[in-house]
Amino acid sequence: MTEINPQEQQTDRNLALELVRVTEAAALAASRWMGLGKKNEADGAAVEAMRKAFDAIGINGTVVIGEGEMDEAPMLYIGEKVGRGGPEMDIAVDPLEGTNLTAKGAANALTVIALAEKGNFLHAPDIYMQKIAVGPGLPAGVVDIDDAPAKNLRNLARAKRCDISDLVACILDRPRHEEMIARTREAGARINLISDGDVAGVIATTHPDAGIDIYMGTGGAPEGVLAAAALRCVGGQMQGRLMFEDDAQRARSVAMGIVDPNRVFSCADMARGEVMFAATGVTHGAMLRGVRRFGYGAITHSVVMRSKSGTVRYVEAHHNYATKAWAAA
Repeated sequence: MTEINPQEQQTDRNLALELVRVTEAAALAASRWMGLGKKNEADGAAVEAMRKAFDAIGINGTVVIGEGEMDEAPMLYIGEKVGRGGPEMDIAVDPLEGTNLTAKGAANALTVIALAEKGNFLHAPDIYMQKIAVGPGLPAGVVDIDDAPAKNLRNLARAKRCDISDLVACILDRPRHEEMIARTREAGARINLISDGDVAGVIATTHPDAGIDIYMGTGGAPEGVLAAAALRCVGGQMQGRLMFEDDAQRARSVAMGIVDPNRVFSCADMARGEVMFAATGVTHGAMLRGVRRFGYGAITHSVVMRSKSGTVRYVEAHHNYATKAWAAA
C-alpha cells in the first residue's frame, strides 16, 4: 500500500483553498459590473483580479486553457506564467464564465479555475466540442455520445430507477440544438434551456439539489476541459468530441497534440492525474449563490473539489473591505 505523506496531503488541501481565494477575487471584481450591460468590462475586471490573486499562490503555473493566444488576448493567455513559484502546474481558467449573463444580471455566471500537474490537461483549441455528461454514482458507460437522446435517456432513467419524465436535461438554447431538443421532448424528458454558461450546466449534474440529470449539446472545447476537471473530482462521466469547421481548425488541433481529430475524449482524457477545481458564483445560480454586496463588504459562495479525496466543499466567505482595499476598488 502506498503511504500518504501528511505534509503533501496538507499542501494539497491548502492549495485547493488558495484556488478559492483566486475565484473569489475575480467574482468580487466582476460583480461590480452585474446588470450594467458591459460584458467586456466585467470580463476585464475578473481577469485582472484573478491575475493579481495568482501572485500569492505557491505554484509555477502555466495557463493551458485561457483567454486565447498571447497576440489575441493579453490577459491570462495560453502559455502565460502565473504564481509566485513552486511545483509546476497546468492551469485551466475562465475568469468569467458567462460574460453575457453578468452583463444582463442573469443566473449562473461563475469564475472558474482547474489545476493539475504539468501535462495533464487536454490542450483543447478554442473551437466547438460536442458534449454529454452525467453526475456521479452511475454505472460506467450509462450514456454514450454517439447514441440518440432517447436511448441515453432510457438508459439513464433505468440507472436512476425513475421514469424518463422525471429526468431534466440541460441544453444550450441554440439553433444548432433544435433537433436534439425535439428528440428529448419526444422521449418524454423535461429540459432546462440555458442561454449561456455550459460549464455551470455540466457541473450542475454533480449537485443533487441543482435538479439537472444530464447535459447534452455542443459548446466551447476549453469549457469542456474545465467541466471535465470538475466531474473528475466527483466521479461523474463526460464525453467530448471536437467539432471542426474547416481544415485550419483540424491542423491547429494536430499542432496542439491532438493526433486523432475524431477521437471521443473521456473525463480522464481531458483532465488526467490529480485535479483540483474551484468556482465562485457571480450571479445566483442552481449550484452557487451570487456575490451579495453591502456597505462595508460582500459575501461570496464557492465550491472546491479535489479528485484525490473526492470531497466537495462549499465555502461561504464574508469579505470586509476595510482589510481588502482591492475589493472596494
